[in-house]
Amino acid sequence: MVGCPFPMTAATPAPLEFPPDFVWGAATAAYQVEGSPLADGAGASIWHRFSHTPGRVRDGDTGDVACDHYRRWPEDIALMRTLGLTSYRFSISWSRILPEGRGRVNPAGLAHYERLVDGLLEAGIAPHITLYHWDLPAALDDRGGWLNPDIAEWFADYASVLFKALGDRVPMWATLNEPWVVTDGGYLHGVLAPGHRSAFEAAIAARQLMRAHGRAVQAFRGLAPPAAGGRIGLVVNIEPKYPASDSDADRAATARAEAHMNRQFLDPALLGRTPPELAEVFGEAWVDWTPEELALARQPLDFVGINYYTRAVVQHDPAVWLQRAAPVRQPQATHTETGWEVHAPSLTDTLTWFRRRYGELPLYVTENGSAFYDPPQVSGDELDDPLRRDYLAQHLRAVHAARAAGVDVRGYYAWSLLDNLEWAHGYSKRFGLVHVDFSTQKRTPKSTARLYAQVIASQGRCLGRA
Repeated sequence: MVGCPFPMTAATPAPLEFPPDFVWGAATAAYQVEGSPLADGAGASIWHRFSHTPGRVRDGDTGDVACDHYRRWPEDIALMRTLGLTSYRFSISWSRILPEGRGRVNPAGLAHYERLVDGLLEAGIAPHITLYHWDLPAALDDRGGWLNPDIAEWFADYASVLFKALGDRVPMWATLNEPWVVTDGGYLHGVLAPGHRSAFEAAIAARQLMRAHGRAVQAFRGLAPPAAGGRIGLVVNIEPKYPASDSDADRAATARAEAHMNRQFLDPALLGRTPPELAEVFGEAWVDWTPEELALARQPLDFVGINYYTRAVVQHDPAVWLQRAAPVRQPQATHTETGWEVHAPSLTDTLTWFRRRYGELPLYVTENGSAFYDPPQVSGDELDDPLRRDYLAQHLRAVHAARAAGVDVRGYYAWSLLDNLEWAHGYSKRFGLVHVDFSTQKRTPKSTARLYAQVIASQGRCLGRA
C-alpha cells in the first residue's frame, strides 16, 4: 500500500489481516465533546454541575463548549469518512432527552440525535449508541441518583424512549459505559461526578447500576418487533492485574484488586454472582446482592465491550484504603501523560482471559487509546504524534493476536475521535486521533489518524506480518 508505514514485501510471511466484516470505529462521550450542554431545552447533568464547582476540574475547565460537536457534527462525520470508519460509538446525553430525568421528553434533544444518526447512515457509518456515559441528569441526582432503587425504572423508561425513536436505525446499543468508574470515581474516591466519598455508597451504586442495566436490556428485548434487529451489550473497563512477586500477600492483594475492578460487574452480568473477594474489599460496607438483584443483572447479552488502556502490577500494602493493594510503577516502561504504562500484550491477555472465564460471547474493543503531549495549536495539515501512533499499532497487533488465539473479537474503536474534555483533567490530556484547537475549534488530523486510515483501508495488512 502506498505510504504504508509497515510495507509488505514478497518475503513477508503470514501478513496480518482482519476479516472484511471487522468493525473499525472511533468513540466519544456526550459531555466530553458536545458542548452546548443546556441548549434547546436540555437539563443540567451531574457533570455540568461538577465542572462548574470550583476546584473539581483542572484549570476550571467545563464542557460548555468542548469540541462543539453538538453543532459541528456534520464536519466531524466528514472526518470519519476520511478515516474510513465503519462505525461511530457515541453516548446520549440523558438530560437532553429528559430534562428532569424522567417524564417529559424534550423534542429538540431527541431531534439532535436523530439528525446525527441519519447523517452517519448517509455516510455509510453504523451508529453505536451508549445510553449512559457518566452524565446523570442533575434532577435525578437530587433524588439520590444511583443510590435510589427507583433509578432502574427511570433508566429503563429513558432507554425505551430512545429504542422507540432510533431503534429502526441503530444496530448496536450499550447500556452502561464503565460502571466501575462510575462507582469508584463518583462514589468512592470523589474525583468524578457526583463527587462523593463513601464505600457504603459505592457498594449501593454498583447494585443499582446493574439493576438499571438489566431493566434496560429487558426493555430492549420487549420491543415488538425487536429494535432494528439490533444488538445490546454492556461496556466495562478492564485493567489486568499482575502480582509484583510470588508472595502470598501480593497474590492475595492482586486477587482483591482484580475482583474489585474487573469482575465486580462482569460476574453478575454473565455468571449471576458477585466475586467473593468483594466482601473483603469493602468490609462492613458490603451487602450481599439478593437473588432477585442477581437475576435482574444477568440478562442475555449480544456482546460485551472491553475498554483497555493499561495494566497494573500489584503489591500488598496494608496502608492503602479498601483494597490493601497498590500498583507498582514499572521504571523501564513507557508511560502516557496520564501515567499509564504502555503494555500492549496485556490487551491480548485481557481478551483471552475473558474467553476463558465467560465463554464465547462476541467482544468489541470499545475504547483503546493514549494521551501524549500535543501543542495547543498546530500549523499545517497534520500533526506528527509518533508515540500515540506506535501505541495504536501495538494494540491493533494485540487484538489480532487475540483473534488468532480464538477470541471472537469483532471490532475496534479508537479512543478518541477528537481531543476533548478529559473529565477532571480538563483539556490537559489529549487522546484524539484528530487534534482540536479549543480556541478556534480547528480540527487537524494527527499522523495516528493517517495510520489508522491506512490500517482500515488494508484490513490490517498495513501493520506488517502476524
